[in-house]
Amino acid sequence: MSEELFRMEGISKSFPGVKALDKVNLMVNKGEVLGLVGENGAGKSTLMKILSGVYRADEGEIFIEGQKVEIDSVAKAHELGISIIMQELNMCGHLSVADNIFIGRAPKKGLFIDGKKMHEEAQKVLKDLGIQLSTYTQVSDLSVAQQQMVEIAKAISFNSRILVLDEPTATLTEREIDQLFEIIQRLKDKGVGMVYISHRMAELNLICERVTVIRDGQYIGTRNLSEITMDELVNMIVGRSLEDKYPKHKRTIGEVVLEGRNIHRGSKVNFDYFNVRKGEILGISGLVGAGRTELMRCVFGADRPDSMELTMEGKPIKVNSVIQAISHGIGYATEDRKRDGLALGLDIKYNTNMAHLQQLSHFGFIDDNAGAENAQKYVDLLRTKTPSIHQLCGNLSGGNQQKVVLAKWLCNDVKVLIVDEPTRGIDVGAKYEVYELFNKLSDQGVAIIMISSELPEILGMSDRILVVNQGEFNGELDAKTATQEQILYLAAGYNKLEGKPAPSLTVTA
Repeated sequence: MSEELFRMEGISKSFPGVKALDKVNLMVNKGEVLGLVGENGAGKSTLMKILSGVYRADEGEIFIEGQKVEIDSVAKAHELGISIIMQELNMCGHLSVADNIFIGRAPKKGLFIDGKKMHEEAQKVLKDLGIQLSTYTQVSDLSVAQQQMVEIAKAISFNSRILVLDEPTATLTEREIDQLFEIIQRLKDKGVGMVYISHRMAELNLICERVTVIRDGQYIGTRNLSEITMDELVNMIVGRSLEDKYPKHKRTIGEVVLEGRNIHRGSKVNFDYFNVRKGEILGISGLVGAGRTELMRCVFGADRPDSMELTMEGKPIKVNSVIQAISHGIGYATEDRKRDGLALGLDIKYNTNMAHLQQLSHFGFIDDNAGAENAQKYVDLLRTKTPSIHQLCGNLSGGNQQKVVLAKWLCNDVKVLIVDEPTRGIDVGAKYEVYELFNKLSDQGVAIIMISSELPEILGMSDRILVVNQGEFNGELDAKTATQEQILYLAAGYNKLEGKPAPSLTVTA
């Protein structure tokens, strides 16, 4: 019999204009990883913030090993052995690994920090978790996966027995995910109970035995994964069945709208030629670090290439800046929407209109009413879940933040929309809505360039697939006949193509 570690009963929480949680239950056993799933905005993060002391519940009770506890602060949660690893890591990049693990509570010798002891204790925590890192390394020099491991080490240094992992694999490679799972297994063996929030359905079967589902702030149920199919789980999450993850759609593909030639930047970008057509979804696939994003940052003017020739609808264009790219009808929904795509401290209205201000201006003044109407139009069109257009983007769920990013470019009437990892960190229901939106845009003649690490997404939504390896295109596939194996084969660098030189362009000012 499993031994209960903690449970939450009848948890409710309201914010102005919205009831985030309504009598939600959750229970975790010692040494268990419980999956917590639900659509973006379902209340998962709010529930975990109550457990970790960030918020206080309006109603409900929390029990740890059968004893009722009051969690009124993060400090109290740490005292009770509860830690949370958020999707956005909270690290001090200019400090060392040891400094981050023991920040605010470093061992002292008299009035001064005992640096030697701190590094020894930090190394002990890392070794215990099987993490091979120097405690003297500056955190800003670490990969995202390594930073995440440091966060876990910091949590364990509090003697945490309850650990919450919020979308821990969203930005990790397959190898890094395997390393994370090894650490999680070590924690399970020590009796640590974990709540694992993820939108990646396949991961749940690998690491969880049970899963709890929340929908619209309400507890839907807890199931053993061995007794439920993925289709049944999806039905619990979204309240309806998704007969096909990728909405079936027949596109009418037109003439070439954007062409790129001789795009080079250092050693990471070395592309001879690509094009995308009106109404087409062009998938860009490849391993992490292959140069997919770097190519499109050059095309969008975010990075200055060593050389680049672009044509838009047959006419040579110059793109030396983001402003020039926008003026030519190119939009870019970036991979990191929180850092590069949104102003999180500002509201939906501002974020929707930030690339559209010129069209809203008259004689140097912005028409605030027109901006509000425009923002509301796209909230309605994209079915963004929010109390109002004045909600701060930092308070929205990941899926709704992504909708605001897309709205920003849609209201600009873009000809080419580049979307980098468009469904990363959003739930299955929101993914389906994003895919439907892409189909509608293609019907309007918008050319979509979609960078994605999810091979089923690339195959399910693309018309053509270009595969990148070490800063070059290594193959082109028809999505109708392509397989995951073919993509991986090309992404790994096999079957290098003999590139044919493309004709040069004369770009006029």
